[in-house]
Amino acid sequence: MKYNFIPNTIFSKLVAMTLLLGGLLGCNENFLEEKPLDFLSPENTYTEASGIKLGINGLHNYLRDALYYGDDAIVYFYSSMADVSYNGENPGGVTYEVLTPTNSLFYKLWNNMYMLISRSNELLLYIDNEATTGWESAEQQAMYKGEVLFFRAYAYRLLASFYGDIPLVTEAVSTPKTDFVRTPLKEVYAQIENDLFFATQHLPDPGKEDEKGRITKGAAYQLLSEVYLQAGEYQKAVDASTHVIEDFGYRLMTERFGSTNDVFGTGDVFLDLFAYGNQNLNENKEAIWVAQFAANLSDGGGKNNGPRRHGPRYYSLGNDPAGYTCILGELIDGKYTGYTDTLSRPVSWSRPTYYVTHNVWESDWNNDMRNAPHNIKRTYYFQNPESPYNGQAIDFSLWGSYGTNGRNQMKDTCNYIYPYWIGKVGDPCHVQAEPLRSGAGYTWKDCYFMRLAETYLNRAEAYIQLGEMQKAADDINVVRSRANAKPITASDVSIDYLLDERVRELYTEEIRDVVLRRTGKFLEYLRKYNDNPQAPAMNVRDYNILWPIPQTEIDATGGALTQNPGYN
Repeated sequence: MKYNFIPNTIFSKLVAMTLLLGGLLGCNENFLEEKPLDFLSPENTYTEASGIKLGINGLHNYLRDALYYGDDAIVYFYSSMADVSYNGENPGGVTYEVLTPTNSLFYKLWNNMYMLISRSNELLLYIDNEATTGWESAEQQAMYKGEVLFFRAYAYRLLASFYGDIPLVTEAVSTPKTDFVRTPLKEVYAQIENDLFFATQHLPDPGKEDEKGRITKGAAYQLLSEVYLQAGEYQKAVDASTHVIEDFGYRLMTERFGSTNDVFGTGDVFLDLFAYGNQNLNENKEAIWVAQFAANLSDGGGKNNGPRRHGPRYYSLGNDPAGYTCILGELIDGKYTGYTDTLSRPVSWSRPTYYVTHNVWESDWNNDMRNAPHNIKRTYYFQNPESPYNGQAIDFSLWGSYGTNGRNQMKDTCNYIYPYWIGKVGDPCHVQAEPLRSGAGYTWKDCYFMRLAETYLNRAEAYIQLGEMQKAADDINVVRSRANAKPITASDVSIDYLLDERVRELYTEEIRDVVLRRTGKFLEYLRKYNDNPQAPAMNVRDYNILWPIPQTEIDATGGALTQNPGYN
């Protein structure tokens, strides 16, 4: 029998499949039997252990690209819908007013995560099939199964956060199916817990994995802790986080390491964590799970558009007050490109809010290494040898008062110049492609899916919810101590403080929406901190805590799949 993936637009295409098969039922039965001979398919790939491994590689690739690659990459795009940033290029264009059941701009999370679930279910079918051959041992078979279950759990965890009750699909779809309904979250979380429990028992210990980037017990326990936080199982979240912190040899990096391209000459261990080539080093004990981006290759390898999304569009500044081009950029073949290899070519799709750029740093502005100039670039300079302003810091008051100088204040401060997390998402002077555009806003350096600093903050969050403030302060101080920030006391601890610390440590890394929902701060923080000049608080409405189910999916089920409140 042929088992099909759930198609890209999950439920609508299943209806199309139903109609197609209905029209073919009168045909010769043999006509419908597919026998792939000259291309890869589940029937000729997943019947051996080596083929299963290829399929698991595909899960890694699919999730990596869904989260980090493309203009609507999940980690970057959805960060512009929370309290920490907004679209600096078009502040009024991407707001909660356009979050509707029919706007395809917001389908990607739903489609990608259900595709990940579908591909996982397909692999599980063949892993459990007695006819599948080539296993080195029962332990290898269980390990592969644990890795696939991890990906399915990851997808369901995101879907549950964004949509609430969701269809729970745990088997490969082998026949047309259009009667999907929403499963209560309690059942969804129970399935995720079961999947991850199996993974924690059968995945390898960190350092024992076949290749860098593969899933280990550490990553499974980390995801389990986040699921428990989301489900309100706080003691279980503490226990899962403690496994990560104590059982596998992880530790926060506190000394310089790796081969950092320290172009500013003032680096620190926090810069080292995000420098090209340092994420997968054996000496890096903080990395739990790392997204792999191969170097620029003609036949693929993936790329990360973090610099393109987070950095300012400095090259569009125009002329300085003396009439000269503000920034000439690199000199290549006798011509200035307009772009600098330090900054690459950003577009400013995620412009940080004032809460992120200033508020959270007030108590430790000068001593917290995470706020150091080589980690967050706050000062930009005129770069034109012919101009009298060459080498001076760019200050928009040099042009005179707005309203009389011909400049656009919103463009200047939201699009062209603002603090840039250059140490984290940038890749200064490490151009691998398109040198005339200084890399075009892309990087091939690896990214952390998970690292130990987040584990400490996850456990602190659970302790706060349990009322154990001293234990929460101790965990937060582990992170703050590495950053050279002042320690806090139990009386300082609150969910609000924890959310501030997550910004200081994890901005650009985490999917902020998920954290705000599970802490009950989603609406409060958007309305308090998202200072989008054209759409304060992103015009969020009370019912936007959950996202709408795509209307095409509801239509495909004839209304059996119901919509979230507020979107009807």
